[in-house]
Parts: sequence; C-alpha cells; structure tokens
Amino acid sequence: MSLNRSEKQAVVDEVAALAAKAQTLVMAEYRGITVADMTKLRATARSNGVSLSVLKNTLARRAVTSTGFAVAADQMTGPLIYGFSTDAVAAAKVVADFAKTNDKLVIRGGAFAGKALDVNGVKQLANIPSKEVLLAQICGLLQSPMARTARVLAALAEKRGEPVAA
Repeated sequence: MSLNRSEKQAVVDEVAALAAKAQTLVMAEYRGITVADMTKLRATARSNGVSLSVLKNTLARRAVTSTGFAVAADQMTGPLIYGFSTDAVAAAKVVADFAKTNDKLVIRGGAFAGKALDVNGVKQLANIPSKEVLLAQICGLLQSPMARTARVLAALAEKRGEPVAA
C-alpha cells in the first residue's frame, strides 16, 4: 500500500524532527531477520532511548537533507533500519551489540557530528563507554589525589602516635 503525498510529508516531517534532536544516526540492513528478533531489537532500542524506524530510503534522504546527517544520504540504499539517538553512542551500541548475536543484521554506516561513518566507524563509536561510565571515571580521577593525600596524612599522624580522626 503506497502512501499519498500528505502521508509521505508527515513521515518526512516526523523523521526530520527525530534527526533534529539526534546526535547519531546508524543504518543497518535487516534482510532475513525474524519478527521475534526484530521485536527484541526494538525493545532494546526503546529501553536505551534509540528510535528505530524502517523507512523508504527516498523519504529518509528528504528528511535528513537539512540536518547533519545529510552526509550519509549516499549510503541509504537497500532495506535499511534507521536508528536515531540523542545519546552519542546509544544507537551505535544497540545496533552493534545486536549484530554480534545476529549475523543477519549488517551494519551499513551512519553519521555522527556531521561526518559520515562507515562500518568500522560505527563499531568504534559503539565501543566508547556510556556517558555515565565516563563521568564515573572522571570522578574517580578527581578523587584519587585527595584520597592519596588523606591516606598519607593519616599514616603520618599514626606514625607520630596521634589519634586519627575518622
């Protein structure tokens, strides 16, 4: 069943709104994936804040023309599922993790920060730790010098025989 002009425009507007809010676009070929596997992928994506859509490529190209994802328009061929995410790594992580367990999902490319990504670029983006993990690492780096100083001062106080405050 084909869409009429107003329905196509509604799809383009919806995808353009998604693209305007998103930081990352990941495209993957889904040929041969079972409905059950696709349902699992969509559920995982939803829980990670990723919007997955199966779109006509011409409509997807139109929707991203005025966004930073226009650089990936030449990769939009074949049966693709499009993943948009506001988190920089979420879409790449969801698609790459699913592709590891299901060989029928083939990553085709994507876009991030106005640059087109190939398959390896998407996989590298997926290997970046999440925002929460990076913040925890920074917090640990900031706490480390203070904790060492406190331990040294406690050891000096103990050596002098002074009571150590808890």
